[in-house]
Amino acid sequence: MRAPSKHAMPMIRLTFHGAAQTVTGSKYLLEADGARILIDCGLFQGLKSLRLKNWAAPPFEPRRIHAVLITHAHIDHTGYLPRLGKQGFRQPVFATAATRDLSRLLLLDAARNQEEDAAYANRKGFSKHRPALPLFDSRDARAVLKHFKTIRRGHWFSPHKPIWVRYHDAGHLLGSNWLEVEIRQGPRPMRLLFSGDVGRYNAPLYHDPRPPTTCDYLICESTYGNRDHPSVNVLDALAEIVNDAIDRGGVMLIASFAVGRAQQLIYLLQVLMHERRIPRIPIYLDSPMAVDATDIFRKYQADHDLSEGELTGRDRVLDGPNLRLIRTSRQSKALNRINGPAVIISSSGMMTGGRILHHLKHRLPDERTTIVLGGFMAAGTRGRHLQEGVKTLRMHGIDVPVRAKVVSLSALSGHADRHELLRWLEPLAAPKKTFITHGEPEAAEAMAQLLRAQRSWSVVVPTLHETHELEVPA
Repeated sequence: MRAPSKHAMPMIRLTFHGAAQTVTGSKYLLEADGARILIDCGLFQGLKSLRLKNWAAPPFEPRRIHAVLITHAHIDHTGYLPRLGKQGFRQPVFATAATRDLSRLLLLDAARNQEEDAAYANRKGFSKHRPALPLFDSRDARAVLKHFKTIRRGHWFSPHKPIWVRYHDAGHLLGSNWLEVEIRQGPRPMRLLFSGDVGRYNAPLYHDPRPPTTCDYLICESTYGNRDHPSVNVLDALAEIVNDAIDRGGVMLIASFAVGRAQQLIYLLQVLMHERRIPRIPIYLDSPMAVDATDIFRKYQADHDLSEGELTGRDRVLDGPNLRLIRTSRQSKALNRINGPAVIISSSGMMTGGRILHHLKHRLPDERTTIVLGGFMAAGTRGRHLQEGVKTLRMHGIDVPVRAKVVSLSALSGHADRHELLRWLEPLAAPKKTFITHGEPEAAEAMAQLLRAQRSWSVVVPTLHETHELEVPA
C-alpha cells in the first residue's frame, strides 16, 4: 500500500450549524487537515422552533473543536459558548479586546436570565421537566470567559495550523470584525472571507466597514438582503420623532439593545440637544447592562467615529448632566411616575424580555406615549408584532392594549442593507463560491439572486447543517 504523500492536499470542509436561512445561531465549522475551528458560537433566538435547537445535542463534538473565532459580542454570535464549555470545550476563544469585554457582560447576563427562567418555571410548575434546568448557568459563563484570547486587528495569527486568520473592522458594533481566513497548505493558500455582521456606512459611533479582500470562498450575511433602509438622515429622523413625542405630551420609550444601540442613541440625542434641535430633556438609561456597556464604550473611545457632531463643554459623548443611569429595580419602577417630556431607553431591543416589558405594560395603553423601534425585529418577537400593527401585546400572561404611537427608526439599524452590502462587496472579484447566510429565507434568496444576476457569481443559500467540501486552489 502506497504511503500518502507529504504534499497531499488537505480535506477542507465548511458546515453551517447556524445562521442558515435564519438570522440567529451563527456557527460555522471549518475543518482543514485535522484542524476544527468554529467561527462564531451563537444562540438561536426568536421563534420557539429555533430556540429549541439550543437544547439539542450539537452535531459536532465540542471536545474536538480546537478554537472558536468570534466576530462580535452579540448573543446570536456568542451566546452558545457557555453551553459549548459545559459540553467539554476547553480551547481558546479569539476576539478583540472590546469584544472580550462586551462578551463578559452579555454572557453573564444571559446566564442570569437562564437561571431566572428556570427558577420561575419551577415555581409556577409549567415546565414538563422536573426540575427545569437552565441551558447554562453563571459558572458555565465564567468558565468559558477564562478561555478568551485577545487579538489585534490587521495581524495574522494561527488558532490551529494550517489555519491562519486576520481580523478587520466590520463597523457593526464596538469591536466587531469580518474575518480573513487562510488555509496555508498546498500550492497556494486557500482564502475564505467570513463577513460576520456588516455595519452601515456613516453609522453613529462606528467607522465604516473595511473593504473586503480577495477570496476563494465568501460567507456573507443577508439580514437586509431583500430591502433597503429609508434614505434619511438619522439626526433629522430622530429629531422629528422626539419633537413629535414632546408635542404628544407623553414619554418616548425606546426599545434598544443594551450593547451598541443604547450608546448610539445617547450620543445622537446629546448631539441634537447640543445643537438645540430638540429641547434639553432627561434621558433615562434603564438597564444595568446598558449602563455597564456604556462604561466599556467609554473605555474604547479611540474606536469611536464622531462625525455626526463633536460635543464640547458640559456635553460629552456618552455622558452629560441630563443623562440618568438607572440600575436598581426600585429606580426603574419609579419611572412609572414620570409624565414627560422624557426619553426612557430600555432593553431588550426586540422586546423579548427585560425591563422594557414592564414599561410597555405601563405605557402602551397611554395614547400620549411614543414607542420607538430601532433596527431589525426578528420573526416571533414582540418588536415584530408591534411593527406589524397588533392591537394587543401579550406580556406576563396579560393582553395589553396598544394605544401608544409606534414608530420605527430603521436608520439606526446596525446591519448594512441590500444597497450597502452590494457596496461593501463591490471591490471583490468573483469568488469560486459565495454562501449567503444570516438572513431569513426571503432575504437570503433575494441577495443570492442579486449576486447571480448582477455579478454572475456562483451562489448557494445553505440549509442548516449543510456541509460543503471546498476545492483546494491549484
